[in-house]
Amino acid sequence: MALALYRKYRPQTFADVVGQEHVTAPLIQAIRNERLNHAYLFSGPRGCGKTSSARILARSLNCAQGPTPEPCGECGPCEALSATGHGSVDVIEIDAASHGGVDDARELRERAVFAPVESRFKIYIIDEAHMVSSAGFNALLKLVEEPPEYVKFIFATTEPEKVLPTIRSRTHHYPFRLVPPQPMRQLCEKLCDKEGVTVAAEVFPLVVRAGDGSIRDTLSVLDQLIAGSGDEGVTYEQAVGLLGVTDANLLDEMCESFAAADGAGVLTTIDRVIEAGHDPRRFTADLLERLRDLVILNQVPDAGTSGLIDVPAEQLSKMTSQATRMGTSTLTRMAEVIGTGLDKMRGATAPRLLLEVACVRAILPGSEESLPGLLQRLDRLESGAVSFASPAASSPAPTPTPAVKPTSAPAAATEQPKAQPAAASVPPAATPPVATAPSSPSESPASAAPSPAAASAPAPAVSGQSEGMDAAGIRRSWDRIMQAVKGRKRSVAALLVEGTVIDAAPGRVTLAFKHAFHATAIQQKGAMKVVEDALAEVLGGNWKIECDVAEAAAARKRPAPTSNPAPPAPAQPTGPPAAPTHTSPPPAEADYDPWEGTSAAPPGAPQAQGSPSGGDVPPPEDEPSPADAYLPGKVGTSHDQAVQMLRNAFGARPM
Repeated sequence: MALALYRKYRPQTFADVVGQEHVTAPLIQAIRNERLNHAYLFSGPRGCGKTSSARILARSLNCAQGPTPEPCGECGPCEALSATGHGSVDVIEIDAASHGGVDDARELRERAVFAPVESRFKIYIIDEAHMVSSAGFNALLKLVEEPPEYVKFIFATTEPEKVLPTIRSRTHHYPFRLVPPQPMRQLCEKLCDKEGVTVAAEVFPLVVRAGDGSIRDTLSVLDQLIAGSGDEGVTYEQAVGLLGVTDANLLDEMCESFAAADGAGVLTTIDRVIEAGHDPRRFTADLLERLRDLVILNQVPDAGTSGLIDVPAEQLSKMTSQATRMGTSTLTRMAEVIGTGLDKMRGATAPRLLLEVACVRAILPGSEESLPGLLQRLDRLESGAVSFASPAASSPAPTPTPAVKPTSAPAAATEQPKAQPAAASVPPAATPPVATAPSSPSESPASAAPSPAAASAPAPAVSGQSEGMDAAGIRRSWDRIMQAVKGRKRSVAALLVEGTVIDAAPGRVTLAFKHAFHATAIQQKGAMKVVEDALAEVLGGNWKIECDVAEAAAARKRPAPTSNPAPPAPAQPTGPPAAPTHTSPPPAEADYDPWEGTSAAPPGAPQAQGSPSGGDVPPPEDEPSPADAYLPGKVGTSHDQAVQMLRNAFGARPM
């Protein structure tokens, strides 16, 4: 009768233990230095070598040539503890899962006082130590704390946190870990050579993945495949059928459909998976594992040779092509969608439906507005741009159109310079208040009132200024600034909603509030610090804020009114009065609002600063000439002056 592989090839020395060098090396050195503790605690996942290492430690301590880190394997204690041995009377193995009560602990304590029969030490190996009850641990506490010099305890557990802290603190704790895939595969190949069995190279990754880092589980899977193999050895088809894993061809078809965004191919592949009898959950898990390999290949092109992924050479080239075509953002979003679908399948009554929905969502980034979906669409645009690179290079580049193209700018540019030198004794009208900043970036240069030297500069040159250095740039970033303030203090964000950016300079921002209460509250030290920190986070640099009330700010922007002298009499013409050049009567008084500055204003009113119909550069605020009132399209400075000019020119009187 054949012996199971994990029992037949159980490690006999510390050198035979695979993947636990961080545990075996200190134990070997402690034995050499003769610094042996009375209690040890071995913890780690199942099947990683805890009990085997405990037996090796017992052999090393009771070997006739010991204590030695390399048992001879020929003396009585070594043969008794070998893989085919009958056991030693002085090495007692206890399964705490069935002997963890207080009565069992008391019985152990009563027997521990007796000296060993034929060995140097009496060693108790307590497996599944976390199953010992609290009362049982308390019964053992005194014995574990101060045992006889010939008694040693070795506790083995998968959950060390459940061991009583007073017991755990009196032991030397050695944590075991899962074995990496590469050493595990080397161990499987070595054992197959010893057994004289031929195993296909594609089978080892499936066996290692099924073992999930546990040596005992991996050797059990390999033993099952070897037991059912024929004269040709263990084939890939046989391993896929017995282990229930998904065929690599199905995974390749699904990934190809993902790369091409082919919904029909995705659903056809899922139908083949179900028709082949595969579990949808297992297929989803294998698909998620394949996407993980593609992500790694996309980031590390030599992952196949460096050991990050374990796939055959012919499969590696195909996977590399798939990873390059899909891109990082697409792969990560697909893995996220498939992983979410796998979570929903647990306990679901229709796993196939969830699988189909998840796979279709993975290839339709436009169905959601999340950041991963946007990045996936960007990946597709970038990959699609490569195929259009040649036609685009042969066609001439289109001529860019100007961003701002005002219609009335030529007329205003020719008329305004003529009106400026004709300054007379007519008092200037009050300057209208600064209007709210336009939402369009193309209108922001008009509100900046540039100098005459910059009148001929094109509008795009102004829009290229750095954000945060002018009021328009700060207003464009105001939503982000508000979010930053809200993340720091919601009460300050509620006050800041009432504010408007009216002016900005490097390192300074001026805010206007409708009510003085809000301006005063923002000027408090804590609130001001929150706003300044938010500005620094969004715009960079150091910023200071100034708060003002909207009415006061508008009043300061208006020029101080002069005394109201009587309007001067117009000069008497020497000849007969000239006939008026316009045919339509002036607009009625009720149609004119001197503070609006729109096209509906009566003749003679100055163009409001920042108006979109005022041309590229508004004229300086000079006093207009009385003669300008007779020109079509010109606006008077006030109602009284307009009436006086009409009376002098036409003898008209207001109704």
